[in-house]
Amino acid sequence: MEALIFLIVVLLVVLGFTYTNGFHDAANAIATVVSTKILTPRQAVILAAVANFIGALGGTAVAKTVGAGMVDSNFITIHTVFCAMVAGIIWNLVTWFYGIPSSSSHALIGGLLGAAVASAKNSLSVILWSFEKTDPKTGKVVMEGVYHKVIIPMISSPIAGFVIAFIIMGILFAVVRNWRPIWVNRIFGKAQLLSATYMGWAHGFADGQKTMGIMALALFAAGKSVDWEQVPVWLKFLHTPKFEIAAWVKWSCGITMAAGTYIGGWRIIHTLGHRLVRIKPIHGFAAECTGASILFVAGILGMPISTTHSITTSIMGVGCARRFSALNYTWVERILWTWLFTIPATAGIAYVLMWLMSAAGWNK
Repeated sequence: MEALIFLIVVLLVVLGFTYTNGFHDAANAIATVVSTKILTPRQAVILAAVANFIGALGGTAVAKTVGAGMVDSNFITIHTVFCAMVAGIIWNLVTWFYGIPSSSSHALIGGLLGAAVASAKNSLSVILWSFEKTDPKTGKVVMEGVYHKVIIPMISSPIAGFVIAFIIMGILFAVVRNWRPIWVNRIFGKAQLLSATYMGWAHGFADGQKTMGIMALALFAAGKSVDWEQVPVWLKFLHTPKFEIAAWVKWSCGITMAAGTYIGGWRIIHTLGHRLVRIKPIHGFAAECTGASILFVAGILGMPISTTHSITTSIMGVGCARRFSALNYTWVERILWTWLFTIPATAGIAYVLMWLMSAAGWNK
């Protein structure tokens, strides 16, 4: 029964991370629509919460990558998942406190990699760096692993966000150059309601799946340690002999993320909407459409990219389309350093937590 109790604790911790992801990354979906005063903060968080919930139920490709495509599950225990999630929560809370839009996705990934290495007794082979896999739908051989699904998108998605937003903003400037400012603000103010909803949905579609994958991994790992014959009938639904994303996992993660989104992330909203660059409805529309589209494409491809990176670089792109001096480069530098250290920092925290748990005899 001890293993079952700890499994329930781990599942609650995963949902706790999902909750922090909601209020930490809620700002990514609503910062622009709040800063342009199209919606009040309360209206924006309600919109984002609903859109996040619907988006979280939209697919499982990213969940499968996170849960079964980055580390060797033979070395993963529920203790591994626990340490990975605690590391991610710590990083989310620290960066949220200082108002820095870091990546919850990379915090989760770093925590899982660090805890997995500790579980495997420092063997780096536990990390699935690169491997071939046959797509069951098309029969084609595709490349999977951390390098293809995490590292390459981690570099390319922010670049794509900046460049695409810069181009879209340039095109919009050309279209509206003879418009009266009042009409530009009115039209794109209305359009931003759609783009903000799109961004909220895409955030749920991308980030909601990541914790679903972790929860499914925890349930699968628990099969090795829990004596399911002794488990009460009303808890039998926790038993998953193979890795799969159950319907109740989708719903619990979606509801939890929506709840976290409703709490809001006002510190980060202030950073993205005011400190990074001053924006108007037309800029918000371009940035949200760009960031959401990148998340949508990556989600279909099973790439757990960062919502934060996508929208932040999109905001930078629309700002630079006006003039490069529009950016607050002090905050840009601070954000870039945070991005650089997120995976190593959370991996280190998770590794130490796993080592302490093993030293205390709790990882058995």
